Amino acid sequence: MSPSLARPTRRPERLLILGSTLTVLMIVAVVTALLIREHANTLQSAKRTANNITQLIDADVLRNVELYDMSIKGLITATERNDLLGVSASIRHLVLFDRSAAAPYKGDILLLDPEGEVLADSSLLTPKTGNFADRDYFQVHRNNPDVGLYISRPFLARCVCDDQWRIAFSRRVSSADGRFLGVAVASMRLSYFHQLFSSLNIGSDSTINLINHQGILLAQEPMLELDMVGKDLSQRPNVARMLRERDGSFSSISSVDNQPRLYSFSTVGNLPLIVVVALSSDEIFAPWRRAAWLVSIATGILCMGLLWLTWMLCSELRRRHHAEQVLSELAATDPLTGLANRRILDQRLRLEWDRAQRSTEPLTLLMIDVDHFKAFNDRHGHHGGDAALRTVAQVIGDNIRRPADLAARYGGEEFAVILPHTDAKGAWVIAEHIRSSVEHLPRVNGADRPITVSIGMSTWDKRSRMTLEALLLKADQALYEAKHSGRNRIVDAGQI
Repeated sequence: MSPSLARPTRRPERLLILGSTLTVLMIVAVVTALLIREHANTLQSAKRTANNITQLIDADVLRNVELYDMSIKGLITATERNDLLGVSASIRHLVLFDRSAAAPYKGDILLLDPEGEVLADSSLLTPKTGNFADRDYFQVHRNNPDVGLYISRPFLARCVCDDQWRIAFSRRVSSADGRFLGVAVASMRLSYFHQLFSSLNIGSDSTINLINHQGILLAQEPMLELDMVGKDLSQRPNVARMLRERDGSFSSISSVDNQPRLYSFSTVGNLPLIVVVALSSDEIFAPWRRAAWLVSIATGILCMGLLWLTWMLCSELRRRHHAEQVLSELAATDPLTGLANRRILDQRLRLEWDRAQRSTEPLTLLMIDVDHFKAFNDRHGHHGGDAALRTVAQVIGDNIRRPADLAARYGGEEFAVILPHTDAKGAWVIAEHIRSSVEHLPRVNGADRPITVSIGMSTWDKRSRMTLEALLLKADQALYEAKHSGRNRIVDAGQI
């Protein structure tokens, strides 16, 4: 039996698997692209939300800082009036602090002399004694006349009755010739920022922060660490980037809780303040992750279903191929011996003949006949004769090892062997192996002689002028000669 006949046709199955695999890959690619795009849209939406929050905070903080600045400027303007020296203390106090009532969350508004002593206090007609020369806002204005509005570091009031953190807004008071006359300062409770920040819904794991241009934290809501207000955060990588860029957004890992966050930040007007909105990446992408899981599961089920259907269809194709193969083998195989039948012999002989004509390689045909088979069959019955033919066929098949060689049942007790690319010398060796192997088969019980075969062989090579029909005829004549010259022998048609 030719190996090519036993090999099932796999091309439709491979095309089906390839098509299904490409379809699954395309589905996965499309879904992945959609999820990536949705991820980018979610990130952009979060950035817009954070930017809107920073703009709201910027506007509110800037408006309130302007109110404090107006109070300070009004105090400085009032100190320059000479007509206040002769008025009563209450009227003078009213003129000095007439703009301070509009500032929310305000603390005291003070006028300090060049030594840091209190000259006027918004809360008292007679100012309380105290010296503020050690405060940063006083030292900055004393040492630099061009500071303008200065926003201090957070501090606690010296009064033990008030433990709220504050920041101070201050301006220098100068004479006409530029001499330092003191500082006008207004304090604001940082609870203002707490109220402002807590009114904005940014999620449970996100924060709003206010830092100055030195990296000092002025406010944070909610507070991630205790005693964070007033700390210098300028050495932290994320804060350092904000101080360097002043406006923008980026994603990074928080140095406080090691959680991924989206940072959006902007400078408050022309003030040395930066508002930072740090949104939790987990909260931003939580809806996207839920949708991604659902889409991924649905896509996975769809792809697995498609692959399962493909597998089932391939199994059906394999069963069909197997059935076709069985039918093909039944049509190509001699049912008694298992060798190729006469139809396959004729097809392969024509094929190998045409190939030999093109390649000019030799082609040998062996014709084999079981000796005295009729007498053997009469003595041992058809069952014994069939068993003998099967045994001889197995011996012939065992000696035909090359894929291109073919052993077939020619008819009755005759067999044929096609040996492509084999000259007479090589074919003789194979024929002798067959003859000798059959001769040494165990004798059948009751048989007076061993089973033997006679072999006739005919070879075509490039020097020959014979046709295919002549090749068959000469092999048959050589077999006839082998039988009539004593049997159990090989005869080469080229030697007759």
